[in-house]
Amino acid sequence: MENSTRVTDFVLMGLSQRREVQLILFMVFLTFYIIILPCNILIIVTIRGDPHLTSPMYFLLANLAFLDIWYSSITAPKMQLDFFSEQKMISFGGCITQLFFLHFVGAAEMFLLTVMAYDRYTAICKPLHYTSIMNRHLCTILVLASWSGGFVHSIIQVALIIRLPFCGPNQLDNFFCDITQVLKIACADTFAEELVMIFSSGLISVVCFVALLVSYAFLLSMLKKNAGDSSRKALSTCYSHITIVVFMFGPSIYIYARPFRSFSLDKVVSVFHTIIFPLLNPIIYTMRNKEIKTAMWKLGSRNVLCKGK
Repeated sequence: MENSTRVTDFVLMGLSQRREVQLILFMVFLTFYIIILPCNILIIVTIRGDPHLTSPMYFLLANLAFLDIWYSSITAPKMQLDFFSEQKMISFGGCITQLFFLHFVGAAEMFLLTVMAYDRYTAICKPLHYTSIMNRHLCTILVLASWSGGFVHSIIQVALIIRLPFCGPNQLDNFFCDITQVLKIACADTFAEELVMIFSSGLISVVCFVALLVSYAFLLSMLKKNAGDSSRKALSTCYSHITIVVFMFGPSIYIYARPFRSFSLDKVVSVFHTIIFPLLNPIIYTMRNKEIKTAMWKLGSRNVLCKGK
């Protein structure tokens, strides 16, 4: 394909073409973002600032909150701006950049959730050796490994997309750029690329999801055999983890673990996958964690007292 016919911009169709619906969606997402985003930042600040929240579990939770803030910010700001635009355009370079960070951060978060499952396994099955096994050095290595895995995964997706010719049409039926939409408008046979992407994104999601569910089912069965406050606390933590795993992997499996065809629920699932669930994940975890809620209350009380002086 000649460079002169190469598409340089894509048109995003967005969530709706009706003006009144766009304004309603803008207000809904803006309100959600204004309320939930500061809560996620507060989780990170609280964990970083409280000397009692130094266990590996909280270190990993702070990293999860950071990734979730970043993940939801990849698509949400542009989507909000596009609600006021007649032509929702994105350049080819901008599309590839958005696609890269979406898969980089998304895959890194999936790997981090696997690390968090290992952390819970160590805490429950090897409590006497927990602090020596899950030391800060190992936690840092595991977090960096999660980021590296996400980077490699994303580079594969971008490498497959960027070599394809795009000569028109240039309309993407969504509010952001993703491989499922971009592949459909390539001026070439993309069967091989689609198959590789289904295996690299979809199959990995399914395997990790099943492995995590089996792991947590094993941990829950062990905890239910024991009575006491520590077991109830660990059960609560595991339930929070399972909820986050379902929220993260469920939509990902729906989007990537099947042929890239359009279905009526695609946009709804994409909204929850890229914006709603990522921002809710750390909050769901925090709601069941007494230590973090207490630390947040103390932090808020200190700030109020400092302002009052």
